[in-house]
Amino acid sequence: MPQQRRHDMGAGGTCFCPKCDYRCAHQNGIPCQDERCPNCGAKLLREGSYHEQLLRQKRQA
Repeated sequence: MPQQRRHDMGAGGTCFCPKCDYRCAHQNGIPCQDERCPNCGAKLLREGSYHEQLLRQKRQA
C-alpha cells in the first residue's frame, strides 16, 4: 500500500523555529514538524505552510 502524503509543498523550502527563529533547509521526505530546533528544542515549521499561517494569525491577535 503506498504511503499517503499529508502535504504537497515540494522538495525545496526552509524550516524555521517559531520560538528563536532558527532556520535550516528543508530535507526532502522529512516533515519539518518531525525535526527539533538545535537551539531551543521546539518543533520546526515549514515556511509557507498552513501552520505558519496559523502562527502569524496568533501573533497578530
